[in-house]
Amino acid sequence: MTATDISTDLDRAAFAAEWEAWHAAREEYFRAPHGWVAITALHWLAADAVTLDGVPGRWSSVDGTVRIEAAASDGITLPDGSTADGAAELAPVEGAPGLAVRAGDLLLEVARRTGHDIVRVHDPKAKQLTEFAGIPTFAPDPAWAVQARLDRYDAAQTITTGAVVDGLEHHHTAIGTVAFTLGGIDQSLIVFDGNHGASILFRDATSGVTTYPGARTLALGPVAEDGTLTLDFNRAANLPCGLTQFATCPVAPAENTLTVAVEAGEKWVAGRR
Repeated sequence: MTATDISTDLDRAAFAAEWEAWHAAREEYFRAPHGWVAITALHWLAADAVTLDGVPGRWSSVDGTVRIEAAASDGITLPDGSTADGAAELAPVEGAPGLAVRAGDLLLEVARRTGHDIVRVHDPKAKQLTEFAGIPTFAPDPAWAVQARLDRYDAAQTITTGAVVDGLEHHHTAIGTVAFTLGGIDQSLIVFDGNHGASILFRDATSGVTTYPGARTLALGPVAEDGTLTLDFNRAANLPCGLTQFATCPVAPAENTLTVAVEAGEKWVAGRR
């Protein structure tokens, strides 16, 4: 074995180890006691106050305000740490992370999506959480880590996409496009900037077959001053909707459909709820 062979083997081992750490962190994130896999219900609130299965109190929504009618004995803890006693009102922000209301072991996530107020029930005792066997993936392969170039727009643009739930919209801040070659074919994808940095939403020939139909997401790595970067499709990840039916994830814009099968990264979780 030559020095070059040894170096290559070490590089592959380091690549695999880094990917394994990323994959383990992803699975740990989704198996959190009040995480995405723990969701047991998604309720759409309306003006008429109703009871929600397994949840104390009565819930309604009027003009962007969620109203909770409960007695102190119901044990509902509001986001500010106080106990709901009588009527309490919450104002979730459109598109923002949900407000955390507690009821015993349950986390009740109050959120607003395209003008609709919702409550997602996170139960650490959920059957599907105890049965969660991890996220299936393609085997990591350095060949799927490709060189790319980020071309920034002169000014950020707002791009609207649909969602996995009919009638909902997502509004993304687009900062440019990333160009690269995959399977011998030149490709270009729109890059979005969000709470967790720059990323792409994309579909490819595996979408709806071995990967989630709506989109997978891929975070951009460090970008050099000249705009070059590495896109590592081994880290193409499911949005929460790839693991639960109770998410309202965006779908990829039509422009972000690759013409090849990206057999890298996370697969669609079989039997997801």
